[in-house]
Amino acid sequence: MKAVCPGSFDPITLGHLDIITRAAAQFEEVTVLVTANPNKNTGLFTVDERMELIRQSTAHLSNVKVDTWATLLVDYTTAHGIGALVKGLRSSLDYEYELPMAQMNRRLSGVDTFFLLTNEKYGYVSSTLCKEVARYGGDVSGLLPEVVVDAVTQKYAQQ
Repeated sequence: MKAVCPGSFDPITLGHLDIITRAAAQFEEVTVLVTANPNKNTGLFTVDERMELIRQSTAHLSNVKVDTWATLLVDYTTAHGIGALVKGLRSSLDYEYELPMAQMNRRLSGVDTFFLLTNEKYGYVSSTLCKEVARYGGDVSGLLPEVVVDAVTQKYAQQ
């Protein structure tokens, strides 16, 4: 079965990478799908930059590919013959946010959502928090893949 791990990934974190790696061990093909979240402001990285950082961060996973989509997620899964969504859950707050979307996606297309519990060492890690720490000169190594640490550092040095 094919699966999609959707998200804005601005930027990809080690928590994201852990979920993607675990999904890749369970599904024959996993697409990391960079989506636009209308509730979030313009990102630090462009969609193309995010996709490239994800490609570099997942290069060791032969059954992972990267794509982007800007409309309904279920339209992507239907168009590409994908039967599963994979989402990571850090806490009950994530579950409360994700549950209605999973139910709506199932209603619209029949696609199932698989929730993976985040490794406890990444339970507090979010792209937003990492960007805030990096913006003020804090160390985000150990929270982001090294290629992403470098990219984030360069972005903030340019501002």
